[in-house]
Amino acid sequence: KEDAVKQERLVEARARNISHNVRCTECGSQSIEESQADIAILLRKLIRDEIRSGKTDKEIFKKLEDDFGETVLYTPKFDIQTAALWLSPVLIGCGAGGIWGFRRYRQKTNVHIMALNLIRGIPVTPKEKATMLDILTPPASPS
Repeated sequence: KEDAVKQERLVEARARNISHNVRCTECGSQSIEESQADIAILLRKLIRDEIRSGKTDKEIFKKLEDDFGETVLYTPKFDIQTAALWLSPVLIGCGAGGIWGFRRYRQKTNVHIMALNLIRGIPVTPKEKATMLDILTPPASPS
C-alpha cells in the first residue's frame, strides 16, 4: 500500500511538471495546469495515463508536439527557424555594445582635443572638451 502511495505521488509530481510546460490550446496564455478548459483537463488526464504506462517525459512532450504542433510547448526547439528568436537578445546586446564602444573610441581619439592637450601641456577640462566638441562637430545631416 505504501509503494502505491509513493508511486502515485511520483506520477502526480511528474504530471504537474509536464503540465506547467504545456500551453493550453484553447486559452493560449495559460499552462494546462492552470487552465480549467475542457481540453486542458483532457490533456492532464492524458499525461497521467502516459506516465502510468511507463513513458518518459521526453516521449510525452514529443507526443503532444506531434498531436498539437510545436506551439503547444512553452520552449521551442533551437533550429534554423527559431535561431533568430533565440539569438536576437545576444545580437541586440552586441550591437548596442559596439555602438557604445565606437562612440567612446571617437571621443577619446578626437584629433583636435589631442592637439590642444599637446600644445597646452595640460589636459583639457571636461567643460572645455564639451565646448570644443560642440564647435568642431558638424551638425547631423537630416535623413
